[in-house]
Amino acid sequence: MNELLWLAMLAVNFGFILFSYKIFGRPGLYAWVPLAAIVSNIQVIKLVELFGITATLGNIVYASSFLVTDILSEIYGKKQAKKAVFIGLFSLVAMTVLMNLALWFTPAPDDFAQDSLANIFGFMPRIAAASLLAYLVSQMHDVWAYDFWRRRFPGLRRIWLRNNASTMVSQFIDSTVFTVLAFWGVFPPAVLVQIFWTTYLLKWVVGVADTPFIYLARHWFDQGKIPGADTGA
Repeated sequence: MNELLWLAMLAVNFGFILFSYKIFGRPGLYAWVPLAAIVSNIQVIKLVELFGITATLGNIVYASSFLVTDILSEIYGKKQAKKAVFIGLFSLVAMTVLMNLALWFTPAPDDFAQDSLANIFGFMPRIAAASLLAYLVSQMHDVWAYDFWRRRFPGLRRIWLRNNASTMVSQFIDSTVFTVLAFWGVFPPAVLVQIFWTTYLLKWVVGVADTPFIYLARHWFDQGKIPGADTGA
């Protein structure tokens, strides 16, 4: 069931991104970035078995942010993609601060949520710190790399190359930084290594799978089917 749910989440995730872009245009992409940052940092705490390996949940939602920044880079330029990165960073910081402030409140005698919230968000400062650094380094590299490959391999037929060339390296950077900072000392070294490789492998699959969707987003933009389609790069 986990494998089927993972594939279903992959399809639903990409569907939400394209739906948001088709209905709201560029603001829809900006809206997805903080949503992905927050949801993925909650889901990543949960370990699951996928295809016979142990992996953290949240890979799909988090990896989707690379599709969003690549669409922004492709259509609207590097400056707009960087803006999305910083929106994601701000949302992650704000969520961490607000939820940890909530934990400091003394719960009422009839409260049932404190322990559950503490289990999730009490661990969040370390997760958020690791995610912030990993997110910043990997996403800024992705924006830079996409622009780098776009200048050297322009044209619609080369979208697949610049999308995957930028994303694969960026996700490797992200997985390395996040796994070490978030889980060092939490899990045994053997589990840590397995988490790293499985996390990167799953993100790699997501990165390959998102290629048709960036082509579709570009097609919609070129056909004038996106709100504000005259504001592209």
